[in-house]
Amino acid sequence: MSGRPIVRHPIALRAAGLPPLPRPAGFPSDLAAKLAGREKRVLGDPFGLRNFGVNLTRLTPGAASSLHHAHARQDEWIYVLEGTPTLVLGTEERRLAAGDCAGFPAGGPAHHLVNRSEGEVLYLEVGDRSAGDSVAYPEDDLQGEMQPDGRWRYTRRDGSPL
Repeated sequence: MSGRPIVRHPIALRAAGLPPLPRPAGFPSDLAAKLAGREKRVLGDPFGLRNFGVNLTRLTPGAASSLHHAHARQDEWIYVLEGTPTLVLGTEERRLAAGDCAGFPAGGPAHHLVNRSEGEVLYLEVGDRSAGDSVAYPEDDLQGEMQPDGRWRYTRRDGSPL
């Protein structure tokens, strides 16, 4: 025996039945307001997944998936289930539809989705949990550093507190 406690996880869950995450913590209120209309449900954590995260995210019309951002160490991937979001990748834009997927390798261009349609968008997002990750927000005076406990610490680009 390893001496570690046995943690029992569910075999399966209904994704839509999981509670949505609260609004982003640590962001200044003006930046957090940019994410109004986004509803994110964490799917991997209830199963004890530690190496990657999975979220089911819904965007109402006009909502954005996140601030325009780029990770230094984390890969991300999305799969559109419903709706027609617009992918903003660097300075380019592309309309996506159900069945489309996109990947964002660590160190790549900044990206986010925005729902410019009149209907809702539903998509899966998957990202690894690389230790020591940092994230840049080129359109906002913000940067993030992953702490050893896995939580994010946000500061202004110059490192000053929010």
